[in-house]
Amino acid sequence: MLAAYATHPDRSRGRLVPEPESATRTPFQRDRDRIVHSGAFRKLQYKTQVFVFHVGDYYRTRLTHSLEVAQIARSISRSLSLDEDLAEAIALAHDLGHTPFGHAGERALDAEMAAYGGFQHNDQTIRILTTLEQRYADFDGLNLSWECMEGVAKHNGPMTDAVSPTLADLNEIWDLELGAHPGAEAQVAALADDIAYNNHDIDDGLRAGLFTVDDLAEVPFVAAIFSEVQSKYPGLHRRRLVHESIRRLINRMAADLIVETQSRLSALNPENIEEIRRADQPMVAFSSGMAENNRQLRSFLMRRMYRHYKVNRETAKAARLVGTLFRLFNERPDTLPTDWQEAALDTDDGGRARVVADYIAGMTDRYALLEHQRLFDLRDRH
Repeated sequence: MLAAYATHPDRSRGRLVPEPESATRTPFQRDRDRIVHSGAFRKLQYKTQVFVFHVGDYYRTRLTHSLEVAQIARSISRSLSLDEDLAEAIALAHDLGHTPFGHAGERALDAEMAAYGGFQHNDQTIRILTTLEQRYADFDGLNLSWECMEGVAKHNGPMTDAVSPTLADLNEIWDLELGAHPGAEAQVAALADDIAYNNHDIDDGLRAGLFTVDDLAEVPFVAAIFSEVQSKYPGLHRRRLVHESIRRLINRMAADLIVETQSRLSALNPENIEEIRRADQPMVAFSSGMAENNRQLRSFLMRRMYRHYKVNRETAKAARLVGTLFRLFNERPDTLPTDWQEAALDTDDGGRARVVADYIAGMTDRYALLEHQRLFDLRDRH
């Protein structure tokens, strides 16, 4: 039973390339299935969040992160009587455009592409969904529903600033109403992303020894949860303490989001999804108190984890590797694999650079390391 303000699958605005409807699945279920079966989604298994893959196999990857976001988004959507399948599809697709080696790889590609329009992972996600995935006989991309594409494009909110080239081109032929809020399901997916990465980065940071449980005293909300668990379970093994505390943190954040969102919905009393899009504020949100807790946690992770010298060393190496690969392929497109080589040679300088960026962005961490070895180690004969 969906609420009146939910995105109803039987009222979907359809797909860019019209297709017959499925007799057994809603449009949003088909969207989710296409994303899960895509090559870009499978590659997320070996694209890391903060650490390059060889630091350890237990840390989150883009794939495990996306699955965690999808699970949280589904749970919240069910509590709010929203369409769970749409929220899940948006959550699963939101990171498809990430490069190998996380944001370090993205920054390196953006620098190399500065003369050709730059590189943004959100823009790359749209390229994947509309062009780069080539699996279907009738169209390039995945031909997702309007609602799913709107949610992916605007999962961080209305786009009032400069719009990326790929999205601008798409919007000219298929108006995604970029200046309006996305549907409620996309708003849920965006904050589920915040809940997932903030809490799971605590886990990864503790596991890597970048900070300790005692250091979390800098974040009162987090410290209080850990203290609550320690008081209830004295002598609990550290591993269980961390897991139980993070589980409770996720639950508290999700519960707060649901209560605040219900309050906003009650005040607006929207009769349909269009009223959600036209509202003067997002409908899905944390309370002011929880938003401040979230800000403090993010600040702590920035200081203690993302800018830790051990992480900086790894990301510096990764950025150099990505830049080196780009410059070689761009100067010598004849070193690209055959299909990519043909595309790179059959275009101008800007087009060639974009082909090279697409090729590198699609690499996993592991594949990028192997390519670098093949190209720069004279002892490698593969």
